[in-house]
Amino acid sequence: MTSAIVSREEWLEARRAHLADEKAFTRARDALTARRRALPSVKVDKTYLFEGPQGTQTLSDLFGPHSQLIVSHFMYGPDWEEGCPSCSFWADGYDGLEIHLAHRDTAFVTVSNTSLENIERYRIRMGWKLSWVSSLGSDFNADFHVSFTPEQMAAGDADYNYAPRGFPAPEAPGLSVFHKPDANTVVHTYSTYARGLDMMNAAYHLLDLTPKGRDEGDGIMRWLRRHDQYDAAAP
Repeated sequence: MTSAIVSREEWLEARRAHLADEKAFTRARDALTARRRALPSVKVDKTYLFEGPQGTQTLSDLFGPHSQLIVSHFMYGPDWEEGCPSCSFWADGYDGLEIHLAHRDTAFVTVSNTSLENIERYRIRMGWKLSWVSSLGSDFNADFHVSFTPEQMAAGDADYNYAPRGFPAPEAPGLSVFHKPDANTVVHTYSTYARGLDMMNAAYHLLDLTPKGRDEGDGIMRWLRRHDQYDAAAP
């Protein structure tokens, strides 16, 4: 899209008009966020076990000293040689945030349905410091609708983004939020999937500020590479 080139005065008039739209959107977003925080929660009664660098941990253990936990569901199947490139794009933006979230009583942990060995090898390759654990062998991914059986995929009834659908892969992306109202209770407060993850990607929102925007056309994310593969890829 090529916009008109105008005088500075005309530009300021247009920009001020758009600022009013942006402020209205911000107010609407604040109201939506408040309604999200007011959603009910559900107690997590099942025991989930995860394998991490510190050994076997429960869901409660993943909170550390905090009362809130954000889980990034990272697509990485047990037999995959490397993690999903799209999830890696998001992880690039998440890496380094944990210390800031911790100062707001929140832990952030990435979880994948693959071995800890695979996770550590890929995490080191990507240069990430983020906390990352394996859910392999547990029901966690299935219960939070980010891993699907071959039967679910064949029947087109994989439960993803709150509806049965034909999902094209055995693993899916998502983000879930948990809370510990007391030391012995864990509740699930929120999960988001698909375009609900869009707002978590800073790179996309920076591109949205530019004249070309995301510049993807109908080839959404086909341009994307893992950050260590761009030199070998066509621009």
